[in-house]
Amino acid sequence: MAQAQKITPRAKDFSEWYGDVIAQAQLADYSPVRGCMVIRPHGYRIWELMQRALDDMFRASGHRNAYFPLFIPMSFLAREAEHVEGFAKEVAVVTHTRLRATGKEGKDAIAVDPTSALEEPLVVRPTSETIIYAMFAKWIQSYRDLPLKLNQWANVVRWELRTRLFLRTTEFLWQEGHTAHTDEADAESEARLILEIYRDFAETWMAMPVITGVKTESEKFAGALRTYAIEALMQDNKALQAGTSHNLGQNFAKAFTVQYQTAAGGLEYVWNTSWGVSTRLIGGLIMTHSDDNGLVAPPKLAPVQVAIVPIWKTDEEKQQVSGVGSQVKTDLEKAGVRVELDLRDTMKPGAKYFEWEGLGVPVRLEIGPRDLASGQVVLARRTGGKAPAPIQSVVGAVTKALDGIQAALFAAARERREQNSIRGATKAQFIEFIKGPGGFAYGGFCGSPSCEAEIKQQTNATIRVLPDPEFRSKEAPRNCIWCGAPSLAEAVWAQAY
Repeated sequence: MAQAQKITPRAKDFSEWYGDVIAQAQLADYSPVRGCMVIRPHGYRIWELMQRALDDMFRASGHRNAYFPLFIPMSFLAREAEHVEGFAKEVAVVTHTRLRATGKEGKDAIAVDPTSALEEPLVVRPTSETIIYAMFAKWIQSYRDLPLKLNQWANVVRWELRTRLFLRTTEFLWQEGHTAHTDEADAESEARLILEIYRDFAETWMAMPVITGVKTESEKFAGALRTYAIEALMQDNKALQAGTSHNLGQNFAKAFTVQYQTAAGGLEYVWNTSWGVSTRLIGGLIMTHSDDNGLVAPPKLAPVQVAIVPIWKTDEEKQQVSGVGSQVKTDLEKAGVRVELDLRDTMKPGAKYFEWEGLGVPVRLEIGPRDLASGQVVLARRTGGKAPAPIQSVVGAVTKALDGIQAALFAAARERREQNSIRGATKAQFIEFIKGPGGFAYGGFCGSPSCEAEIKQQTNATIRVLPDPEFRSKEAPRNCIWCGAPSLAEAVWAQAY
């Protein structure tokens, strides 16, 4: 009961619950700068673990890391019409370089120095296509320079009026990959490769099942030829776009004159891709797995995988249990497990359990005098259940438990997604579903932008993706779920973050 009182129940207010989980797990906090967040050490450690896993995947597939400037000449955005239109309302612009003292007091003590105006305003990076392809134009001369596959880990700024920690903030952290290719087929292969890397990461590391597919014209990235995405379903039955991969075609190459000499001696424009995931993934992890007691972290991404809590009443007992705890910690660390030994004198065991549970630690080991007498420890899972484990084989028991928790979290999330998905519904059933419990609604789509816009206006649902074959219904829909016209493709609708 004490744990339930610490956090607003999901069923009562999902948004409040989400904020409470973040606060209790010490993942992030709102900063003095409106719309921005401070990522606290526990939250940043999750991001570091995500970075490490993804970076290994990128490197294994032939990508290298680089870094490009935070500031972009405003004229660069104007070179690609769709791109500037897509980001025009979100960009922050730097126009001056100095402040000056005014002689006044308080907030009016300094002001912008009007004599320091920039010759050309600079945009604070909302995404880096424009500045990166300006550099590609310098570096790419011949077909021998291709493909060029780069990635950068960076921050970006997109001005947001409504913010929510990790999910939508003015500044956030991400990776953005940018590549150049000789032809469309190679670029398309790259865009699909990255989509599969994102899916693998989401499902294998985050234990978050996703569906993959292509975005509609109205939902694709500004300036792209095609946009692919992974979409996950959160516990409140809203969709989360968790990663995107874009085949940019030759739009940016033509805007920035990124050309290469072919083997035959001709001159051709390159084909580009870009792709990215962000700290939004941490929000997805929280909303996929956590419960009314706090954060539930999948073991692969848990900052602390095991918390060892010795239990004692006397100094002699403390010496005994802490000694065994230290040895268990050493053995687990040798096996590659991230572990903490809690020897704090200022907290009772129950309070320690509560704290580690709120931090999402997958496994807790309790070691008391009676346990030592029996040659065992008590292994408690964050997701529920306790069992004794022999001290001599505790490493095997812990690793087995971590693997089991990871698999069980994925299975539970996938089952929940399927239980909250409908296929082949009528228009009336579709409206009732979207406005009621919500989830993924599969149905025919005629391809009409007006139909798509009308559905969004009346239900607040958008087409998340036109799903890849693996996720399509066994029987292809014949008619549009909304207007009844012949269906050109199956679509997945949902209300989304």
